[in-house]
Amino acid sequence: MPYADLSTGARLHYLDTGEADKPIIVLLHGLLGTASMHFPQVIEWLRPRFRVIGPSLRGYGQSTPKPRTFAPDFYDLDALDVLAFLDALHIDRCHILGYSDGGETALVAAGRAPQRFASVATIGATGFLSPIIRERAQNGMGDGSWITEQERALHGIDDPAAFVQAWKSSFVGMIDAGGDLSLRNADKLTAPTLLLLGDRDGLNPIEAAEVYVAKAANARAVLVPACGHPVHDDQWDVFVREMDAHFVRAGVN
Repeated sequence: MPYADLSTGARLHYLDTGEADKPIIVLLHGLLGTASMHFPQVIEWLRPRFRVIGPSLRGYGQSTPKPRTFAPDFYDLDALDVLAFLDALHIDRCHILGYSDGGETALVAAGRAPQRFASVATIGATGFLSPIIRERAQNGMGDGSWITEQERALHGIDDPAAFVQAWKSSFVGMIDAGGDLSLRNADKLTAPTLLLLGDRDGLNPIEAAEVYVAKAANARAVLVPACGHPVHDDQWDVFVREMDAHFVRAGVN
C-alpha cells in the first residue's frame, strides 16, 4: 500500500483498490484502527461500485507523525489532513464514509469543503457532542488495559493509560466548549448525508445527531435497533439497506 506526503506535515499510509474508472469513496477508520481493520467487509462490498481508498489517520498504523496525539481540536486537525490527502491524490470530489472518530472527522471535512464531497455517511458519529454524554465520556474507557498488544505495536503506543487519558481529556474538553464539532458548518453541506447510530451506543445518542441534522439541508439520522457502536458489524443487513438508499440519493447505481 502506498503513502501520501501531505502539506500538513503528515505522511499517510493508505489502501487503494485502484479501479480508476469508478467513483471514489474514502473510508475513515476510528480509534485504534486502520481502514483494513475497521472496514474489511465494507471494502469488499463497495468494490464493485467504487474505487475504495482508506487512509490511516496520522499516528495510526504506518502513518506519521507518531505517536498519535489528541490536541483539543484533533478532529479539525484530522479533517485538514483528509483535505490535504485529497489534494495529494488529485481527487477533486468523492464520497466519504467515516466510522466513530473517523465519522466526526468526515463531517468536519465536509463542512469545511462541501464542494469536494458527493455524499457523506457516518457510523457512530453525531457532529455535535451533547452534554448528556459527558459523564460517560469522562468515566468510560478505563485505564487502557483493554488495548491489545497487537494494537500497541501497530500504533506505537507505549503507555495505554496515557493514550486513553489524552483522548478523554480532549473529548470532554470539546463537550465543555459547547460540543460544536461540525455543527457550525452543517448548513453549508448540501450533499446527501447519512448518520447511522446504534440504539445501544452510549456515546452517540440520536438526540445529538438530530441537532446536526436539523441544520443540514440534506441529512438524515437513522437509529438502528439492537445495535452498538459499529453498526456495520452489529447489523450488516441494515447497514447495507441504508447505505444502498444513501447511494441512490447520491446518484450512484
